[in-house]
Amino acid sequence: MRDFTLQMYHDLCTTVLTKYSVVTVLDYIQNQPKNVAIFRHDVDKKPKNAFAMAKLEKSLGICSTYYFRTVPDSFDPEVILKISEMGHEIGYHYEVLDTARGDYKSAINQFEENLDRFPCEIDTICMHGNPLTPWDNRDLWSRYDFKKFGITGEAYLSLDFSKIAYFSDTGRAWHDRYSIKDITKVSPVDTTIISSTSDLIEHIPKLSCPVCIVTHPQRWNDAIVPWMTELSGQMARNIGKTGIRYLKRLNGTPR
Repeated sequence: MRDFTLQMYHDLCTTVLTKYSVVTVLDYIQNQPKNVAIFRHDVDKKPKNAFAMAKLEKSLGICSTYYFRTVPDSFDPEVILKISEMGHEIGYHYEVLDTARGDYKSAINQFEENLDRFPCEIDTICMHGNPLTPWDNRDLWSRYDFKKFGITGEAYLSLDFSKIAYFSDTGRAWHDRYSIKDITKVSPVDTTIISSTSDLIEHIPKLSCPVCIVTHPQRWNDAIVPWMTELSGQMARNIGKTGIRYLKRLNGTPR
């Protein structure tokens, strides 16, 4: 079976449900439940893919979190409302330190303006990591407090990843060899052995800690043409990311 299809995602979901209850990011931050899987989706583009994934999850009784950027490729108020009405959490996938080119005052003003654009309540946020910029959007909260904007938590900063196994499909893989910013510094398990979704499905029953599973819906396609387009594009991006990581090591810059 091809990887990164909705059928493969269905198989991942059903495997997770045999071991865990699935919760949103907000649920976990507020209640700190045990024996759970946190499902998070970073909608970088193709919101209709996110809608298809949300419908699949709803059919399985899953409520998860969808983080939308406020760029045209991602931000679709109609899709956002439909996903929210299914019972999923909607969050803001912010990148304002990048768009403000490191100007913190401009960034926080953009953050507030963009937050007001959402057609539903926003309780949690998650930074978007652009590997081509020198800024880390999470650094915005070293100077400001997101709680002053009615935000309960941030998907990286508000979770203790020393106790949660973190698996992200960044780079069209489940290890972090192609991750520049979508990483956690600690983990209770070795995630480097997970490459394909089949690997992750096989590994899930062996875990003894909560998990956070992160997808980017544009990667998941049943139709062969968008599937091949995403595959070829990601292969090229992974070559670039490998080069960026190599240069960072040469310069003594952490990851």
